[in-house]
Order: sequence, then structure tokens, then C-alpha cells
Amino acid sequence: MKFGTMKIILGSSSPRRRELLSLITDEYEIMTADIDERAIENDLNQRGTEASCVSEALALAKAKAVYDLLSGKSRAETVVIGADTSVILDNVIYGKPKDEADASHMLKCLSGRRHAVATGVALVSSAGAKSFTEESFVEFNSYDDFQKRLIDDYVRSGDPMDKAGAYGIQNGGALLVRKIDGDYFNVVGLPVARLARELADVYHVMNQESDSIYRG
Repeated sequence: MKFGTMKIILGSSSPRRRELLSLITDEYEIMTADIDERAIENDLNQRGTEASCVSEALALAKAKAVYDLLSGKSRAETVVIGADTSVILDNVIYGKPKDEADASHMLKCLSGRRHAVATGVALVSSAGAKSFTEESFVEFNSYDDFQKRLIDDYVRSGDPMDKAGAYGIQNGGALLVRKIDGDYFNVVGLPVARLARELADVYHVMNQESDSIYRG
């Protein structure tokens, strides 16, 4: 897709999100800003925020932090995309594992169960800030001897260590999954179909603002 003069910044260093955003457009840049994600998450938890809402709040914080680094014409022409993905079971967020034992434990807990994958996405621009959460549901195979061997091999591969819920469905984690309800790409880390529509809406609003300024 083409977005004219609108500049797109992905506020994430995730290689998976870079690949997925490239399905929408190749014309984007990467920029990140340091925020204390754990402090934000802990504050939300203390306030009783539903687990499915946490990722959207984190995505918005990431996008705003990057947008605040911009200035002048760049700020006026840019939309910053922030994203965060949570794996949720029984209203508990399963983050990135601390070590291999933690990864194995997470994958065992998910086995035989249906869990939610919630990706919060935020778009911050001169048109304002908007955010949404896309939710998919993943059911793992039952925990039998074969599943245990798969988990052991997968954990030894090292792939789970940088992923929420200790698995990547686009890699070896696919062998653990029985079925998915919802957007597959959302489980990978970015709901591209919904994001493409939201970007088009932002582009339309920003063009209206530019036309109005020009006429004035």
C-alpha cells in the first residue's frame, strides 16, 4: 500500500513485526524509545486492569514515547505504530520466560488448554492517538509423552526465550498447537489486516488536515 507523504515509524525492534508490517508497506522506519514496561504493567495490575487490556496500554505508551522524540515537520507528517502481545491463560499474562525451566513450565501449563493471544496496537500522529486490541484464541495439544518430547526439543532450540508465552507459532511452537480461532498474524505479533485499515483511516484524516491548512 502507498500512503503518500505520510511517514510511518514502527516503534518496535521485533523482527517478526518488521516482517509483518512489510506485508502492508515497505516504506517505514524503525525507532524505539526506552520505557519501563514492567512498571507500567505492574501499575495496571495493581489497578485491577483486565489482562486483555494490558497490551493495548503498553502499545500506546511505546508509540507515544517514540512520537515525543519527533519534532517539526517530521512530527506533523508521521504516524508511529506501537504494539505489544500478551499470552493470557485464566486472566494471567504469560510473559517471556526467565530460563529454560520457566519456558517448559509455561508450555506445560498451556498444553491441553485454550488461551488468548491479545495484541494491542496504537497509532499516534498529528491526528491524535488511537488504539485497539485484536484477540485470537489458541488451543494446545494435550500434554502427553509426545507433547512433552516436543516441548523439551523446542525449549532446547532456544526459540522460546524471547517470546511471550514461551512460543512462536511461526517456528517450532507450531507443533504444539492443535488449532487457532482468529487472526494467525495476530498470534505472530501484528494483526496486519486490521492495522492496514487503521493506517488508511489515519492517512485520510491527516490528508484532510493538510488540505485544510493549505486552503487556510
